[in-house]
This record gives sequence, C-alpha cells and structure tokens, in this order.
Amino acid sequence: KDVWVGSDAYFKGANKLKNLTVNSDENRTSQIGEGCELVNGIVGFGCRIFYGVKAVRFVMSSHSQLKYGARLINSYLGNNSTISCCEVLNSLIFPAHEQHHNNSFLCAAVVMGQSNMAAGATIGSNHNSRAADGEIVAGRGFWPGLCVSLKHNSKFASFTIISKGDFPAEINIPIPFCLVSNDVSNDKLVVLPGFWFMYNMYALARNEWKYIARDRRTEKIQHIEYSFLAPDTINEIFDSLKILEKLKLSENGSAEIKGWENSKRTTELQKIPQAILIFKELVRYYGTMEILNHFLQNKMADFGTLKKSLSAKIQRSEWLNIGGQLIQKTEVDNLKRNIKSDKLKSWVELHDFYRQQGIAYTGDKLNHAYTSLLEILNITPKQFTPVLLKVLLKQALDTKEWMCKGIFDSRAKDYSNPFRKMVYDTTEEMDNVLGRLEDNSFIQQQLADLELMKKQVKAV
Repeated sequence: KDVWVGSDAYFKGANKLKNLTVNSDENRTSQIGEGCELVNGIVGFGCRIFYGVKAVRFVMSSHSQLKYGARLINSYLGNNSTISCCEVLNSLIFPAHEQHHNNSFLCAAVVMGQSNMAAGATIGSNHNSRAADGEIVAGRGFWPGLCVSLKHNSKFASFTIISKGDFPAEINIPIPFCLVSNDVSNDKLVVLPGFWFMYNMYALARNEWKYIARDRRTEKIQHIEYSFLAPDTINEIFDSLKILEKLKLSENGSAEIKGWENSKRTTELQKIPQAILIFKELVRYYGTMEILNHFLQNKMADFGTLKKSLSAKIQRSEWLNIGGQLIQKTEVDNLKRNIKSDKLKSWVELHDFYRQQGIAYTGDKLNHAYTSLLEILNITPKQFTPVLLKVLLKQALDTKEWMCKGIFDSRAKDYSNPFRKMVYDTTEEMDNVLGRLEDNSFIQQQLADLELMKKQVKAV
C-alpha cells in the first residue's frame, strides 16, 4: 500500500509493505523477501532485505542489507552496510557498518562507519535513567568486542577497539587507534594507544582494503574515505600527542589520567613512549605519501614544480565526518549558513555541495597533509627542500616495510598459536581450511604494493 517502486525490484513473500520508496534500476536491483514488514521508509538502490526483517521509520542507503530478523527502527543505515539479526533503534549509522549477531543491540548511537559489532555487544540502552537518554558517539573503525556493554553518554575517537567486558561508567576516549579494557581485578580502565599498529596491523589494513573492494555504488554522490590515515585521524593524532607528551610517566612508560571515565577509579594509559613514536611516524608517513602520490599522478618534472603546487595553510584545517565523507569544518559551517539564509533551497543543490566537496577533496587533503608534515617536523615551507624530501621518502619506505611486516606477523599468529592449531590433525588439514599463509591474497597485494613503492621512490 502506498509504495513507489523503481524499475527493477523483486518482491517475494513479504508480509507488509506500506508507505515506502523502493529505489531500483537495471544496474542496481533491489530485493525484498519472505516474512518482511516494512513501514514508512526509504530503500536505496541495490538493497537486499529478506527473512523476517521488521523496519519502521527508516532510511537504507544504497547497497545495504537487512536480513535474518533484523529490526531497524527510527534509524538511518549508510551505504554498503549489513545488519543481520540485530535490533537497531534511534541510530545514525555511517557507511560500511557490519553487525551480524543476534544479541547485539544499538540504541541512540552515532556510529561513523567502518564499524563491526561483535556478538553480545550492548551499545547503548534506553533504560539508563527515567529521563530522555543521551547517545554513544563513535568515530570511524569502531570495534566493540564480545559482550561489551557501554553506558550513555560515551564517546570514542576513530579506530577504537574495546575488549570484552561490562564497562560500568560513561567513557570518553579522545585518542585514536586505542585498545580499551576493563581491568576488573585491579579496578581500573586500561587504554593502550596505538594498539592496532603494535599488535593488529593485519586487521587494520584489511579493514581499509575490504571496504574499498566492497563499495558497490555506481553513483558516488559522496566521496567516502576508507583510509585509516586521513584528515580526521591525523587531527586526532595531533590532539593525542599534546595529551601524551604532557603526562608524567612511570618506569614502565605508563601514566594515570583523569576525566576519561565517569568514576573515581584509575584510568591507566600504557606504552606511552611507543605510542608517541608511532603517532609521529604515522603523520610523517601520511604527509610524505600524499606528496609522493601528487608528484606521480601529475607527472611532475622536478622539485621546483612540486613545491609551487603545494599550499601550506598557516593552520591545519579542522575536518568533520559527514556520513562517511570528510569535509572541512569551515565548508560545513558555510553550508549551514546557506541553508538557514535560504541561499541553498533544494535537495539537488545540497547533493551538488557533496559532489563539489568530493571533487575538491584530493586537493584539500594534500594541503592538509603538507601542513601536517611541516607541523610534525616543526619547519617552515622554506625548509622543505629536495634533500629533506629524499630523507622523508626513505623514511616512508621504512614505514611501509614495517607495516607489511606487521600485517604478516599479526596474521601468522593464527597459524602458530597452539590453541588454534589443536583442532586440526595435521598442518595440511589446517592449510586446507584456512588457506596457506604464504598464499594469502591480501598479504601478497601488500607486498606487491611495497615493491611498487620502492620503484616509485627510486624514480622520484
């Protein structure tokens, strides 16, 4: 009843479809299957909805999926996302979100994409108080582990991974790439900055590669950023360095910090010197790689041409994650003013703004990368010389080699761990199930990228 259906949609066995827009065309077919009940919603191009799904007052962006009894209520689900079995209420979910386990639950959350919810994760609740609840706000790459329970209000920087546990109080983690743990026996919150780069490089790099490969959009109104090193995470790293470098360290490189948990117990940051070194190396790598790619893509003849093309802003620009698309804060503020003053009057004009920002992104990101590089090195544009660039390119190559080694080593643990091996009778059987480590296509791709980078650096 009251359903607008695009040209290439397939319905079979749905129970109730009411007041819907189902977008589809010959290249982006949409499907709604058995037992589904959908009311008051918009289904994007190329979506899949099947097996007992309930959705009310919802928007599904293109190429997203709801399946196996999923419930989506009062919520927005971003591009290329999958929710299976779970209940999601009152949430704003950005692109490339994965949620597959029946006892996961989201309520009043902003989850900014490239996220993965483990089984039993309770992310927010509508039973915290007798008043209207707040929300959970999580940056890109949010990975709460098995049976994680979080309390409103909590906020997490990009690429926060949370280990299994019941977290008793509200949390604010401003540092990206952290592992957050609840140490019950010692009654403290434990935060390990830079965890991904120390222990889980395979998962971090594969996360980026996987979502690029899975982006099935044919019309990319938004330029979605999947790289773990981008203006948003780099700015978070700079903020983190200010925090970490002020801390008074113990003999083992740890420190206690206040204001990260709404409780009287201790919050302990671990391996701070290692995190500081890693974060500084990552900023140098980000800046150098953006300049290298710019040099190669524009087939520049010499350093002088490169230098003239680089614009160093006096101040590093602020950025916001707008539905998976990174846009400078000044541009977003300007957009809001234009909407309020009736300068921008239609959805078409608004979508054009996103397209224009997507076209400008490569140049804006390059400016941000160059400014970030000068800032981390504490130099002026005059001091950016051919000799320094050679040094930076060599350092970037070393960083890439370190990353490749980390990717291999973190995956190799799955093959050497005796508790993983014990369910197989022979190594051959394990290889048949898991595939041989040396044949891993993602690792092979990373090694090929490293060899290509060596040639590019040598040529430059």
